[in-house]
Amino acid sequence: MKIAIVASTKRKYGGNAYGKMAAEVLSNGFEIEAINVGIKRSGKLKYFEVLSLSWGIFMASKRKDFDFIIKDFEASLFLNKKPVKNIAIIHHLDHSSTSFFLRLVYPLLQKIIFSNLKKFDAIVTASKYWENYFKKKGYKNVYKIYNGFDLSNFDISDEEASELKKRLNLSGKPIIYLGNCQRAKGVVEVYQALKDLDAHLVTSGSQQVEIPARNLEIEYKDYLKLLKASSVAITMSKFKEGWCRTAHEAMLLKTPVIGSGLGGMEELLEGGKQIICNDFNRLKEKVECLLKNPAEREKIGQDGYNFAKNFTKEKFKKDWLELIQKLYK
Repeated sequence: MKIAIVASTKRKYGGNAYGKMAAEVLSNGFEIEAINVGIKRSGKLKYFEVLSLSWGIFMASKRKDFDFIIKDFEASLFLNKKPVKNIAIIHHLDHSSTSFFLRLVYPLLQKIIFSNLKKFDAIVTASKYWENYFKKKGYKNVYKIYNGFDLSNFDISDEEASELKKRLNLSGKPIIYLGNCQRAKGVVEVYQALKDLDAHLVTSGSQQVEIPARNLEIEYKDYLKLLKASSVAITMSKFKEGWCRTAHEAMLLKTPVIGSGLGGMEELLEGGKQIICNDFNRLKEKVECLLKNPAEREKIGQDGYNFAKNFTKEKFKKDWLELIQKLYK
């Protein structure tokens, strides 16, 4: 059996990590082909993004040499004809980080995609919030498959975290991780709220917005060490998240999380007994309270780990295999 997994963007974000893990766990029993129709938004190519993206999705939809095609939301613009079975993975419906040209036509594209999804064999979401969202809209074949994590990646010692702090000159005061350096993740407002604290304010990933916080573009292992070394992780996204892998990763490292709880993130933070903050004006007091109370940080960190450890790569694989087998009948 052959399965194609189509991505519509080359940007690194949680949805891509989910798709890559889906490809990995399914590759043991199936032939997997990864198709990425996204383009790099630089130079003159950015003016043709809509046309290039639509053409790539269209060409993928014409192929009949696989049994299943798994697509992200934008890649669901065109439907593959039977006997190919169509599966959509929907994390969230935010397009604030898309290009200017794509935003111009996005309402029309979204309308077409929503119509197409009624004909899909399955819609997969990563949280109860989005599962309920589609069910309330009348979609029938909605399945919830949570994110999965390889727990061995999170076996990071205090010594490793301390070594990273020394190497990156982050010693001497607490580290507050502000999140991925994207405007939609709320880092601008978070920095303004916390800039007067005597702490290292750190973001990570591609710097998509300029703030005075220190941004680190580091390998994944060092990123996890950074989360381990942080006194608190902030995930104040301004859009309705699909889940929030950053918060989940912090919880697996026993780092307490303060987040907006929007979308699927609410289920994650409530399940792990983390702190939900729905007002940037109250963020500083919540962070200060944690910084002054090590025992509370430790308790919240342990509560988060106890919940987050249940979302394993093995469970993720089991759920995906069960879905494929059910649809193949």
